[in-house]
Amino acid sequence: MLQELRVRDFAIIEDLHLVLGGGFTVFTGETGAGKSIIIDAMEMLLGGRADSTAVRAGADAALIEGIFALDEAIRPEVHRLLQAEDLLEDPATLILSREIRREGRNICRINGRVATLGMLSSLGEWLVDVHGQSEHLSLRRVSEHINMLDRFAHLEEARARFQALFRDLRHIREELAALRQQEQELAQRADYLRYQIQEIEAARLQPDEEQGLLEERNRLANAERLARLAVQAL
Repeated sequence: MLQELRVRDFAIIEDLHLVLGGGFTVFTGETGAGKSIIIDAMEMLLGGRADSTAVRAGADAALIEGIFALDEAIRPEVHRLLQAEDLLEDPATLILSREIRREGRNICRINGRVATLGMLSSLGEWLVDVHGQSEHLSLRRVSEHINMLDRFAHLEEARARFQALFRDLRHIREELAALRQQEQELAQRADYLRYQIQEIEAARLQPDEEQGLLEERNRLANAERLARLAVQAL
């Protein structure tokens, strides 16, 4: 549930701070009062497309911040997304912010830490549904159907346990695959070393043989000179 919304220098809004309570909240006003702009700001906060035209005239950047209370039904999925990026702080509260600068740069933050726009969008699918013309509904997202069924059947805890077991199983499989790869590499290394040993044994090397070979090479390299000196000596 959205608890607080802060919008600054966005479209025609200079500075807006909304504190929302429980229950049903209605915004009313004549055309052009800015009702749709609040919805637009929410969409930007949750990963919607934005450009520099959203920045209020005369300002350098627009800032949108929201504080959400995490309902028990969505906590497991939201926590999973946050933990994957090491962004989980308060298990019951989530703070999102997005700064849109006039030069086109966007800065997204989750719980005070810089995050990607894609991460905001992923979280937004769990936090807010926008019901309106040409807007998506969670009922129409096929990926949400299994979550709805699980919530209806009160299977969230069972699914969380299954997910934990599945992650453990996947980790064990990865470790097993790594061990098998290591075993194969060790076997190849052993074959290579056996081949090297066979080559060394076939060479029948002798102690200090290298020194003798070096001396022999020197004699052969100077064979012609030695022969000439031998003839002269005779």
